[in-house]
Amino acid sequence: MIRLAIIFSILLALAAGLPAQETGPEPSAAPKTRPSVAATPVPTPTPITTTTLKKRGLFGRILHPFSSSEVLPKYNDRKLRGLILDLQVSPQPVRLSEVRQMEVKVTVTNMGNHMIPLDFPTDQRIEIQLLNAADAVLTKWSENHAIKDKPGTILINPGEHVEYKENIATRDLTPGRVFTADVFFPKYPELHVRQKFLTEP
Repeated sequence: MIRLAIIFSILLALAAGLPAQETGPEPSAAPKTRPSVAATPVPTPTPITTTTLKKRGLFGRILHPFSSSEVLPKYNDRKLRGLILDLQVSPQPVRLSEVRQMEVKVTVTNMGNHMIPLDFPTDQRIEIQLLNAADAVLTKWSENHAIKDKPGTILINPGEHVEYKENIATRDLTPGRVFTADVFFPKYPELHVRQKFLTEP
C-alpha cells in the first residue's frame, strides 16, 4: 500500500509538472512575434542609404583575414583620403501624389587620422541631380537655387562628420519607375555618391 501511495504521488507530481512545461514555450513565443512587428521598419533604411566604402578583394581578405571587410576609397586627390560619403534619400518610395519634393542628405565622415580641410569658392557645397534609367539628367538642384560668390572652408577632424541636407523637386519624375539620386561636390568631383529610389503614383 505504501508503495502504491508513493507511485501515485510520483504520478501526480509528474502530471502537475506537465502543464508547466507546456506553458513554458508561450513566453518564448511572445518574443518571436515582437521581432516580426519591429522588423517591418528595418528594411526601409537599407535601400535608402549608400556609402562610398568599398569591399576588399579576395587577396586582401587572405592576407588580412581579421581586419575590416571594408576599405576607404583611394582618391586621386590625396587631401581627400580618409573621407567617406553616406547618402540617404527619403521618403522611400517617393509617392508623387503626396510629395512635391524629396529630401537628400549627404554625410561626409573623416575616417582618417588627420584633419581634412575642404575649400569652396562659393556658398554651394553639393550638387544633386535626378537621373533616369539611361542616366540622363532630369533635374538639377542648382537650377532652382541662387549660388553666391561667398568662399568658405570646412575642417573635418578625424572621427567627425558634416551633413548636408537639401530638398529637390520631383516634378520631372514619373510613377512606377526607378530613378537615381546623384550627389557630388562640384569643387571635389571625386566626392561622389549615388542612390537608386522607386516612385509610386
